[in-house]
Amino acid sequence: MHFVQSGQEALSCLERDSFDVVVSDIRMPGMDGAQLLTEVMRRHPQIVRIVLSGHSDQDLALRSVKAAHQYLSKPCDSETLKSVIIRTCSLRDLLAEDSIRQLVSKMTSLPSLPSLYHEILDQLQSRDVSVQKVGEIVSKDLGMTAKILQLVNSAFFGLPRHISNPTQAVSLLGLDVVRVLVLSIRILEQFDPEKMSPLNLEILWQHSLRTGLLARTIAKMENQKQHSLDESFTAGLLHDLGKPILSKNFPEGYQEIEKATRERKLSSWEAEKELWGATHSEVGAYLLGLWGLPDPIIEAVAFHHFPSRREGMGFSPLLAVHIANVLEHQSNASEGQPLSQVDLQYLSGLQMTDRLNRWAETCPETLEPGGT
Repeated sequence: MHFVQSGQEALSCLERDSFDVVVSDIRMPGMDGAQLLTEVMRRHPQIVRIVLSGHSDQDLALRSVKAAHQYLSKPCDSETLKSVIIRTCSLRDLLAEDSIRQLVSKMTSLPSLPSLYHEILDQLQSRDVSVQKVGEIVSKDLGMTAKILQLVNSAFFGLPRHISNPTQAVSLLGLDVVRVLVLSIRILEQFDPEKMSPLNLEILWQHSLRTGLLARTIAKMENQKQHSLDESFTAGLLHDLGKPILSKNFPEGYQEIEKATRERKLSSWEAEKELWGATHSEVGAYLLGLWGLPDPIIEAVAFHHFPSRREGMGFSPLLAVHIANVLEHQSNASEGQPLSQVDLQYLSGLQMTDRLNRWAETCPETLEPGGT
């Protein structure tokens, strides 16, 4: 480890030697942490970037949104810091595997962040953010309005009256939920359904939405804080993002995947691994990493089929999405379709095997037919 007293000294140090991680305070004289990590990202993009921020540094921390992989609150003990470094580096190593890099390099199309998502982000970050303004942005898009009204009027929310106003819907769903919905819906709208055969985007959307809702319910049952509820919902909604990306870029290969799942009873990720050396979960996580989404979301997307490849650290969005994905698949499985299985080794390591039945019992209630 090397310790330096300024951002400029850190950059000089990085030029002389090879490093895996940079941990920076957010508030420093001369070059602050946001400026330093932005420069590190530009000059040494392979380095993991962690920022330490106090509650009084919120404005500065927002400036480092795109530059930091991980945020830690001060004071931060050494064990927490070591744990975060281990998890972040191993995730980076997964997403840097040659098979993923080679696969992504052959792609002719990767979806970009939707403009409507940027509009809502700008509004959420403004000092005078209001539900009314966000509702007006959503109402610009008829498809978005329809999806949000469909969700808010679903059985999941159990409202006594029908909601037909986008602003009311935004108010009931909450700004963070609406932001995630905008992101996921607009991503899928960038793909032409007629060119996605054999992938059915509407079925994929329904599965993703139901998985997100169920993951959030499971996190709530475990008394998680609001940020964990939001991350669980977001990761559940985006966990299969890699599927339309692969289907659009490799339509013939995706037809082979479909054939293998149908004739050889392989799961989609097993067939993908066999054909491409990488799965839709890893490709989706790679893209979310490029977009700078939080590590817990990227981790949940990357490992949602095999969470035991991660070291257990108690309840996390990864666990919520893994369980939700399995339960949702099992609740809608057709005859002869290979069923997703719970990673009992992972649950046992967390000493949470006894929670499985309780989570499963809430599945019919959360995923009531016609609810989404």
